[in-house]
Amino acid sequence: MIKFNQQNLEFVTAPDEPPGDEQIAPVPRISVQAFCESVDTAGAVQGAAEDRRMAKAHVRIQMGGMPAALEAYRASPTPNVIIIESEKPGDALLEALDELANVCDPETRVIVIGRLNDIVLYRELTRRGISDYLMSPVGAIDVVRAISGLFSSPDAKPVGRVVAIVGAKGGVGSSTIAHNISWAIAKDFGISSVVADLDLAFGTAGLDFNQDPPQGIADAVYSPDRIDTAFIDRLLSKCAEHLSLLAAPATLERVYDFDAEAFDLVFDTLRSTVPYIVLDVPHVWTGWSRRVLVGSDDILVVAAPDLANLRNAKNLLDLLRAARPNDRPPIYCLNQVGMPKRPEIKPADFARALESDPVAIIPFEPAVFGAAANNGQMIAEVSSRHKSAELFRQMAQHLSGKTEVRRGRAMLSPLLRKLLKRKG
Repeated sequence: MIKFNQQNLEFVTAPDEPPGDEQIAPVPRISVQAFCESVDTAGAVQGAAEDRRMAKAHVRIQMGGMPAALEAYRASPTPNVIIIESEKPGDALLEALDELANVCDPETRVIVIGRLNDIVLYRELTRRGISDYLMSPVGAIDVVRAISGLFSSPDAKPVGRVVAIVGAKGGVGSSTIAHNISWAIAKDFGISSVVADLDLAFGTAGLDFNQDPPQGIADAVYSPDRIDTAFIDRLLSKCAEHLSLLAAPATLERVYDFDAEAFDLVFDTLRSTVPYIVLDVPHVWTGWSRRVLVGSDDILVVAAPDLANLRNAKNLLDLLRAARPNDRPPIYCLNQVGMPKRPEIKPADFARALESDPVAIIPFEPAVFGAAANNGQMIAEVSSRHKSAELFRQMAQHLSGKTEVRRGRAMLSPLLRKLLKRKG
């Protein structure tokens, strides 16, 4: 009998479609080898290997199916995960798996891809300890889901969702939008959230939220050996009932050059404890900023209505669509629209060039935005009924998937006052 770690099996017959709001945990640093019989399955595994959630995994693909796997492991150790495609009938498949068990390490986990939808075979595979069984044809996201499931505890908390907000050009207000959206997610929908300011040298989140914490994200990035949930929790600054800030130092005492994976452990820790994380990504193009964007669950690009923004937004959206084929496509909004005396590209022309409509068109309102920035407040705090505050709520709803605004005493007080006047 194969002595692999047993997992609950499920037949997976879903088509290869973007998962939408489905939360699939990132795969840890493991080795995966696939032995395929068909070109289509090999292509699906290759697509899975290129998925953002598999960034840490090392994947090898070989043709030849079960015979190739048996030959490969007679004289070499087995990886963490083996994917076997086999078109053998039930009894022949079980015999081949028993033979494979003789050359596999006990800790190796096996995923079988077959064509038989047979409950008897399913039960027998379970009894033999096979980790998962996928019905072919499979898509890339099916393979990612299966591998991720092997390393996710069944009773683990759902993985926190990460949205990255970045400007197509400097000075377009992406930080202001990131902060106001995170505020709306926390205040209007009651979701526990963290906003992380990744512009370590010049970040404005501390100013916008009127916070001056002594520690922040730099302490985590420069102390990777100390990172755990307790350490990250000490670095968070409370901004509102459901919103915390991971602030940037906003000092020039050192330069902030990072490796591509510098923020990985910080985000993995946040995902395990916080339902929603908003990343305020600066307008830079480095290994780590590209990795942050590609690795996020949702991406919002903020652009102003001019030619440079149009070019940059198109480049960003095209790259991110190609790099994240199994995710919801990135979205964009237009900000500072209607600035006096400035020639602008019309939103309809912008949408035509980008082949998608903006999720929001935010008007140029220097008075209310300037007052909020100078007072360390959000737009909804300055004027809860302002059009821009409503746009932030709509974008928060779009990104979080929530449909009902949380009702609190402050929202009921005007009605209560009217009732009291009538009684008087």
